[in-house]
Amino acid sequence: MAFILQPLKLKGLNFNMKKLVFILVCVVLVSNVTFAQTKFGHINSAELLQAMPDVAKAETDIQAYAKQYQDQLQGMGKEYEKKVQEYQAQEKTMTDAMKEVKVKEIKDLEARIESTNQNAQEKVEKKRQDLLKPILDKADGAIKAVATEKGYDYIFDSSTGALLHAKPSDDIMPFVKAKLGIK
Repeated sequence: MAFILQPLKLKGLNFNMKKLVFILVCVVLVSNVTFAQTKFGHINSAELLQAMPDVAKAETDIQAYAKQYQDQLQGMGKEYEKKVQEYQAQEKTMTDAMKEVKVKEIKDLEARIESTNQNAQEKVEKKRQDLLKPILDKADGAIKAVATEKGYDYIFDSSTGALLHAKPSDDIMPFVKAKLGIK
């Protein structure tokens, strides 16, 4: 303890006050013992993932997969630019009906590009999740195994502040719900 205990003069205190002082001293000592038994740890998960060779391979695969869509979108973009330039060059000589047809073609191509771009982003993200999930599960398993082996009660991620591991304990949710009158 950081302070020096002075001898207590309990002669002037009545019995209830002595009991209260005794209880307070016991609570302080018990809380210090309980806190001392809790073991905390931390890890920088971003740094761990960078060190895992599986992540570099997965990122390379994701980039190659994304490049396919990028190439497709670049081709569509060139087609769009060509159609717009043709329209602008021939606009003065076109009939109104022909203008409507060309504008509709350009707008349809814009919509296809937008749809393809959105679809590509979704597919690349799904591919990323599919490739990284086993790696993240492997890292999570290793963190939990080390925590259990070394006796850590809690492991925090120092890169995000998230709790990665907690010692199994009682879930107090039913009690809190009951206290709040929630079923």
